[in-house]
Amino acid sequence: MAKIGSVFTPVGRKALLLGSGELGKEVALELQRYNVEVIACDKYANAPAMQVAHRSYVFNMLDGQALREIVEKERPDHIIPEVEAIATPTLLELEKEGYNVTPTARAAWLTMNREGIRRLAAEELGIVTSPYRFASTYEEFVAAVDEIGIPCVVKPIMSSSGHGQSTVKTAEDVDKAWKIAQEGGRAGAGRVIVEGFVRFDYEITLLTVRSVSGTTFCEPIGHVQVDGDYRYSWQPQAMTAKALESAREIARKVTDALGGYGIFGVELFIKGDDVIFSEVSPRPHDTGMVTMISQDLSEFGLHARALLGLPVPSIRFYGPSASRAIVVEGDTDKIEMDNLEEVLAEPGVQIRIFGKPEIKGHRRMGVILATDESADEALAKAQRAYEKLKVNVMPR
Repeated sequence: MAKIGSVFTPVGRKALLLGSGELGKEVALELQRYNVEVIACDKYANAPAMQVAHRSYVFNMLDGQALREIVEKERPDHIIPEVEAIATPTLLELEKEGYNVTPTARAAWLTMNREGIRRLAAEELGIVTSPYRFASTYEEFVAAVDEIGIPCVVKPIMSSSGHGQSTVKTAEDVDKAWKIAQEGGRAGAGRVIVEGFVRFDYEITLLTVRSVSGTTFCEPIGHVQVDGDYRYSWQPQAMTAKALESAREIARKVTDALGGYGIFGVELFIKGDDVIFSEVSPRPHDTGMVTMISQDLSEFGLHARALLGLPVPSIRFYGPSASRAIVVEGDTDKIEMDNLEEVLAEPGVQIRIFGKPEIKGHRRMGVILATDESADEALAKAQRAYEKLKVNVMPR
């Protein structure tokens, strides 16, 4: 029988969040609804999840020894990776020692970099993907671009939110793409993937939940990215019945191979009835923030429920919904979200402000959510609200 005791007592449940951004913040809140003690970790202080957690630690999570010291000090019931840049070999060791890693240490290891998950999907599971090559040096990179052909997409094997990603459209873009990838990787300069350009009608995130109840799917989420970073998402994305069935089959196959309980963001390209696998995250997905308004259980609520070993018998979808990311540029630790009374004046609009402490360059600082009679109308409503928002970026 599943049970959770009183917080701060020997019978309580404790979760260690490895990554404390906006997604981790929502997971922390959902876990606390079940009376779970939450410890938030990240590489910088005052990260969003740290602002709501019971306590926090700041350290480089790629440092395996530092990670182990925190785990051995806290003795958590659940270790929950929320970012890619983690010392996954240490997670593998800790899992062998009896710690519970969500969804599994192997899933975190395989998906920490694009090479592990791409080889699993394409070479072990036989799932259709875009053509690809990996490169560790500039010379290998140039050869990979030559083999794949132009246009192609270049990404660090370990990055998120589009960091380090670019498209090579002409031969003149090759050197620039290498430089962008080397500067944008989560762990600094290193190995990259060169992917053949896939011509698709649209791309989706299929949120897939593995729990004691089995595998459950959310409605497909369509999205728009700018330089690999999400700007808009909507739910549901219209699909043919055949494409949706194929997408679910691929998502089930990949997530079954990764194993464990939790939510997975499976990214897929759709061309007519054909489905091509792109990536998977064994955690909540940024495009899935739309579920905070579209479902009875958001992706974060589903993740918390599943990883705690609780059933997910069904997911109630309320209706067409959309999200619009609030991306701010500047170099400051003083940001004001202004004109909120106008932003929220229209029915069916919500806003989440993440609470990130500073900006250096550009950063996602919040999201606007909207519902309406159709996904297109929800998108338009979210955009109208966004256009009313004023962001005051003040000097340090």
